[in-house]
Order: sequence, then structure tokens, then C-alpha cells
Amino acid sequence: MSKVEDKLRKLGIDLPDVPEPVAAYVPAVRAGALIFTSGQLPIQNGVLKKGRLGENTTVAEGYEAAKICAINCIAAIKSMVGDLDRVEQVVKVTGFVNSTPDFYDHPKVINGASELMREVFGGAGAHSRSALGVSALPLGGVCEVEAIVRVKP
Repeated sequence: MSKVEDKLRKLGIDLPDVPEPVAAYVPAVRAGALIFTSGQLPIQNGVLKKGRLGENTTVAEGYEAAKICAINCIAAIKSMVGDLDRVEQVVKVTGFVNSTPDFYDHPKVINGASELMREVFGGAGAHSRSALGVSALPLGGVCEVEAIVRVKP
């Protein structure tokens, strides 16, 4: 078992199968040493976490949803490289938060994804990031997260 997968196991995280795309795209694409994941929704055990921050979802619930998105990103990355120990650097994480116009804590929500990446990948999990509020997300999801990682050949 890889070191990264051992960390996931210790965190009580079983990587799911890569979630099926909900439209015309693939879960991830490799371009040289970079892997770009598609935006991953907070789907866990086939159930989508729906909601809108500032309306019917708390920051804590959003944080947990962002973690689920990050787990799905990691599953997509693993599907491309097989061994997660090949991840050299999480380069960038972008998070979209389904929120009302007067909600301003998007960074606190997307911290769920960012902090998980640091926990799982250690120093290689430090990344640049954008956290954006949007008026709606596919299927009514709470948030959506995408990642770019650099991998060893």
C-alpha cells in the first residue's frame, strides 16, 4: 500500500470509484506531468449533498461537502496514475460554493478540500487556490472542487 493510501486509511477514508460524469466530459485529463481533474461534486455513496450556503446549509456542512469533493478529486487522480505516491505537488485547487449573494465565507467552505489535501499529501499538498461563490451548481450541489496536480513520470 502506498504511503498516501495509508494516510487515507488512517483518516478513515476509503477512496470511492471515480464518480460518473454528469455531462459530456471525463473525470480527469493528463497533460505531460500535470493532471487536471474535472469539477467534482460532493457525491458520497451515490448521494449528492445539496444545498446553498447563506440559505439552508451551514459553513460546517459546506466544509464537509468540500472534503467529499476533494476525496473524489483524489479518486480521479488515482485513476490516472494508479499510485498516489506519484503525486509530487498539488498545484492548484479551485472551489465553487453554491451561495446567496450576501454569503462571504467561501474560503472557510473550501478549506475542507484544502486542508484534506495537506493532510493527505503533506508538504506536497500545499497549493494555490481560488474559492468562488456562484448562484447555482450542477444538480444543486453545495460545492464543486477541481484540482491540478503534478506527478512523477
